[in-house]
Amino acid sequence: MKAIVIKEPGCVVLEEKPIPEPQPGFVRVKVKAAAICATDLEVMDGNIPANYPITPGHEWSGIVDAAGSEEDRSWIGKRVVGSNDVVCLKCEACRRGEWRYCPDFEEIGFKRDGAYAEYVIVPAYGLCELPGQVSFIHGALCEPLGVALGTLEKAGASFGDTLVIIGAGSIGLCMLAAAKAMGMREIVVAAATEKRLGIARQMGAACTIATRDCDLVEEMKKLRPDGSDVVIDATGMEACVQQSLKLARKGGTVALAGYGRGKLMSIRMDDIHINNLRVVGAGNNWNQHKKAVAMMADGLVNIEHFATNLLRPEDFEEGLDLARRRPEGFLKAVFVHE
Repeated sequence: MKAIVIKEPGCVVLEEKPIPEPQPGFVRVKVKAAAICATDLEVMDGNIPANYPITPGHEWSGIVDAAGSEEDRSWIGKRVVGSNDVVCLKCEACRRGEWRYCPDFEEIGFKRDGAYAEYVIVPAYGLCELPGQVSFIHGALCEPLGVALGTLEKAGASFGDTLVIIGAGSIGLCMLAAAKAMGMREIVVAAATEKRLGIARQMGAACTIATRDCDLVEEMKKLRPDGSDVVIDATGMEACVQQSLKLARKGGTVALAGYGRGKLMSIRMDDIHINNLRVVGAGNNWNQHKKAVAMMADGLVNIEHFATNLLRPEDFEEGLDLARRRPEGFLKAVFVHE
């Protein structure tokens, strides 16, 4: 099979590999769509630990074509998405459903080969059937939608809450789509430039703010003097994290959903302490695929338009370049297989 492989940080190639065989408890999925995520670029650059050489790809959909156990053969032929979490299912964390805290945790696309290939091996226990009305391309975007759902859940977001989202990448826009579907109101989306804010407006943002053109905190004081119920930083950037603490109302919630790339950051502690803010980390969002698929199937969320560039695996260099440059109008590059 053809597979995109990161040989080592900075070296990415397309090569022929043997078709893998699933071990007991796992199935083999013939990949139909696999989206490029910004964290895949971090693996390529060596900024996220990985087992090199590695095939990346954790946003995928496909059809099960082989099973490693007799009890899992019922999945064969089904359209699926699924969890990338490989865990023991026996420890205290797993029994609580907190798979990412399992001491044996490994993630597909980081520690195990992912979906930038014709086939991928995934755990049967994490599979979710993809209804016929949800396309494979849309299904591959269940993973970033799940990140948004998990973040809003951790933030305790509720119907009628006001919301500010800092960042208009695919995760920030997934936050917008999920928040709209759950009935949050007066949603403001802020980003450095107008590059993607037009998309946010089309998706129903009440207001958008290009922060290179103005002071976000001052603009929000005009819009919402008492602050917002929930503020989500989807950038992982120090300045944005600092701003997020100034945008929440007294007693409000700030959710940190951006990847900080291991950097130390300075914050003003009194912004949290004096205003009684609830600050939550939202970097691991597991077991959200079924909810994401259900929202897509019911028409509550439609983010298929995020797939702005459909590519063959042979064109991986173009896809990676687009993901790095993020030109105007670009959101997601997706590898598709006939």
